[in-house]
Amino acid sequence: MLLLPLLFFIIFCYVPMLGTVIAFKDYRFIDGIMGSEWVGLRNFKMIFAQPQTLEVIRNTFVISLLTVVVSFPFPIILAILLNELRIKWFKKASQTVLYLPHFFSWIIVGGIIINIFSVNRGPINFMIEAFGGEPFQFMFNHTAWMSIFLGSGIWKDTGFNAIIYLAALSSIDPTYYEAAVVDGANKWKQITKVTLPCLYPTIILTLILATGKIMEVGFDRIYVLKNPMVRDISEVVATFIYDVGIRSGDFSLTTAMGLFDSVISLVLVLLANRLAKMSGNALF
Repeated sequence: MLLLPLLFFIIFCYVPMLGTVIAFKDYRFIDGIMGSEWVGLRNFKMIFAQPQTLEVIRNTFVISLLTVVVSFPFPIILAILLNELRIKWFKKASQTVLYLPHFFSWIIVGGIIINIFSVNRGPINFMIEAFGGEPFQFMFNHTAWMSIFLGSGIWKDTGFNAIIYLAALSSIDPTYYEAAVVDGANKWKQITKVTLPCLYPTIILTLILATGKIMEVGFDRIYVLKNPMVRDISEVVATFIYDVGIRSGDFSLTTAMGLFDSVISLVLVLLANRLAKMSGNALF
């Protein structure tokens, strides 16, 4: 049963890692990977010699960190709320509605968001004008754009991300709640003293996985929502690789950037795993 998953990871994850050698070469299509000139750390020196590169790394880290910090609690809260519903048809209908946005393409979601917050024909600005206010350029203001970016991710993925917590909640022994009720615990005490401690291993696991992706903002989401007016906060590693690597053809430089990004992610995963073990030992 493990054969197919192992083949998947070997073919699509480990074999492509051989291509990271391009980061240490002056890669050209004509010469190929093995025939291209070896340049050592020159590409990495070029990366850190450009002010734009440091800005890209900063933007990637800040946006990813904000995404994890802001959006991480929402699936947990949603899963607990859904778990407390006792009307089955309403619970199933709510789950379907909440899961649905995850399956929309970011092209569709981005188009909806841009139209909603548009200065000329957006319903938000229409209501502002109806109450005597002036139209506000949401997508061109740095603070508003960042809030919309984070909010759109929460709206799209919270329902789907809650599935793993719902599965963990279903495995909690009901006798824990019965004992809590006998001891006089109200619903809030049951959640804080029974539900959340039982969810702790799952929360830590998802936190470690989220930390490993802290340098991965996602190309489609940022590419659809960004615009020249907020370029100084929306240019990230994924868009940098697209512009410099695919559009300009500098594969060596962007491979070096991707390798650096992966090393940072690995360090963050190891650090998060270490902190999780320390906190787990302190709690239990």
